[in-house]
Amino acid sequence: MSNHHDHDHCQDHDHHHHHHDVQIEMSFEEKMVKLLDHWIRHNDDHAGTYRGWAVKARENHLDAAADLLDEAARMTIAISSRFEGALAALTPQKPS
Repeated sequence: MSNHHDHDHCQDHDHHHHHHDVQIEMSFEEKMVKLLDHWIRHNDDHAGTYRGWAVKARENHLDAAADLLDEAARMTIAISSRFEGALAALTPQKPS
């Protein structure tokens, strides 16, 4: 079975910047923020894809499959909300 994605999972890329041996190391928290932001966007993209295919399944009278795809989209959004909670826990709250 083939699994096609419309986006690139590769994180390694060359920006052709010249830093002259200056290396900026991110803190663990900064890395976590970047990862969580990425995972949230990634999940949102997938949830949209699942919902789109649910619509197509319904149009082709495949209601049981459509229901399961809609459920998968809801589950994916629920996972994103956990990532958002983790992100909020990493971001210092400013007093109001």
